[in-house]
Order: sequence, then C-alpha cells, then structure tokens
Amino acid sequence: MAAIDNIDACVFDAYGTLFDVTSAASHCQEELGEKWAPLAQVWREKQLQYSWLRSLMGEYVPFWQITQDALDYAMATQGVENDELRKKLLDIYFELDAYPEVPAVLKTLKAGGQKVATLSNGSPDMLQAAVDNAKIDLDGVISVDEVGIFKPDPRIYQLAVDQLETPKERICFMSSNAWDAWAAANFGFQVVWVNRFGQPPERLPGEPRDMISDLNGLPPLLGL
Repeated sequence: MAAIDNIDACVFDAYGTLFDVTSAASHCQEELGEKWAPLAQVWREKQLQYSWLRSLMGEYVPFWQITQDALDYAMATQGVENDELRKKLLDIYFELDAYPEVPAVLKTLKAGGQKVATLSNGSPDMLQAAVDNAKIDLDGVISVDEVGIFKPDPRIYQLAVDQLETPKERICFMSSNAWDAWAAANFGFQVVWVNRFGQPPERLPGEPRDMISDLNGLPPLLGL
C-alpha cells in the first residue's frame, strides 16, 4: 500500500472503530446466556437504523435516547424482560471496552505529531465516558449533537474540519463502519477503512484510500 502523505490529523469513528459495541452484552453473558450475541447484533443494527431514519424524518434526538430505544427493541426480539439487566447494559455502554490495539496506536500517532480526535454519532457524555474509561488521550471528542443530525450527513464531517482547523484533504479518517468510510471519502477525507469483520466493499459514492484489518496497520500507512 502506498504511504498516505500530507496528513495533519487522524480522526476516528468511535463505536466499532475505537470501542467494541458488543462488549456491553458480552459482559452480561451470565444473565443473557446464548441470547447475548443476537441481542448485541440487533441492538447495534437498530441503533444505526434509528439514526438514519430519524435523520430522514427530521426527528433528531441524542444518541443516548436512540441507544435506549434500540436496546428496548433488541430485548423484545429476544423475549428479555428485566429492568435491572436493562439498566446494567446501559451503564456498561458508558464503559465500553476499547479494542486492544487502540491505546498504543493513538500514542504512536500523537508522538508522530498528528492531531487525534474522534467524530461520532455518540452523545457527548457517552463519548467522554468511554474515552476516560479507556484512558486514551484525544485532541477532540466531536459529537453530532452539535449539528442535530447523524452521519452520513456531510455537515458532520465538516465538524472535524472546523474544530481541528485542518483542511479536509489533510485529515485521515478511520471507520470500521463501511457506509461511514465511504461517506467520509465522498466528503473529501483521506479514508482508511478498518475492516474488522471481513465485509465486502460498499456500493456507494466515495471510496476509501486503503483498507486495514485493525488499527495496527495505520501508523505504517502514515510513515510512522
């Protein structure tokens, strides 16, 4: 893969890229049993669907509300009725596990002179709690809450340009969500798709510059 030159900032999606969105349900395997994995999958799918549908409907609510609504739907699909477990699952969402390579990779990027930030659908308090729990150092924790619409609206990607004071062509953007990677490339970022789950490419406008299987592959791409 050719090196990506002239990058001043590395911006990451949060959920699925820096943080493992299945970890809340996986930490409740004792209570959920074999239902934990399908519940985690439906929970995530509904999170995304509700964010897109609410954007189209012009009915924005913070991502924390969407997360609760999506969990309620997921629990209903699995026939789980347990208010105490619901609270536990939501509490854990503020302390999602970071993927193992994340802290070291971010340190390498910062040591190499890169600004490092996250740009996410997450509500500000959700994002800051996850960042603090993972003990990672970021130059920006940017939430769509500032605009009142969800990705992949181009106004969201512009937030990173404005807040980091960096031209879009000098921002390297990473997401494990393929639709997000394609949309960010279409916006004009230099995009590296973190294809953690071995998915096929999207059929959407925009195309990532490179693909890696986890974030360990990023520093070499940037010559670090």
